[in-house]
Amino acid sequence: MKNLGLKFLAILLVLSLTGCGYNTFQSLDEESKAGWSEVLNQYQRRADLVPNLVNVVKGYASHEKEVLTDVADARSKVGSIQVTPELLNDPEAFAKFQAAQGQLGSALSRLLAVSENYPNLKADQGFRDLQAQLEGTENRITVARNRYIETIKNYNIAVRSFPNNLTAMMLGYKAKPSFTVENEKAISVAPTVDFETK
Repeated sequence: MKNLGLKFLAILLVLSLTGCGYNTFQSLDEESKAGWSEVLNQYQRRADLVPNLVNVVKGYASHEKEVLTDVADARSKVGSIQVTPELLNDPEAFAKFQAAQGQLGSALSRLLAVSENYPNLKADQGFRDLQAQLEGTENRITVARNRYIETIKNYNIAVRSFPNNLTAMMLGYKAKPSFTVENEKAISVAPTVDFETK
C-alpha cells in the first residue's frame, strides 16, 4: 500500500510539474536570448559600416565636420555600452542601450542627408555600395527587432499568466523590457505638409 501511495505521489508530482510552466520559461528565455543575439549582430553590422561610410563622405564633404563628429560620437557611445545578458532584465540599462542606438541611427540619417548636397559623392560607386549595405542593414535590424519584440511578448505573457506566474514568482522570472519608440508624442502628431513655394 505504501508503494502504491509513493507511485501515486510521484505521478502527481510529474503531472504538476508539466503544467507549472518551468519548461515554457526555459524555452522562451532561450528564444529571447537568441532573438537578442540577432539584434546585436545586426547592430554590430551597422557599426562596422559606419567608419567606411564616414571616410568616403569625409573625402567629398570634409567641411561637414559637425555631422561627421556626431556620427563618430554616436558610434563611440554605442561601443562604450557593456552588452551583457543582464541588460535584457534591466529596463534602465536597456533604455540607455536603445537611446544610444537611436542616436547612431539619427546621426547616420543626417550624414546621408548631407550627401544629397554633393553630386560627386552620390555618384561615387563606393558610397552607393555602402549606402545600399546600410539600408539593407537597417532593414535587417527592423526584422530582428520585430522578432525579438514578438519573443519578449510571448515571454511576458507566460510570466503574467496563471498558473505560470506562480512558477515565475517562485523562480524569479520577471517581465523583460521590449523596444519602444524614442519619442512617442512626436510620432503621434501627423507631419505638416506645406506645398507652398517660396
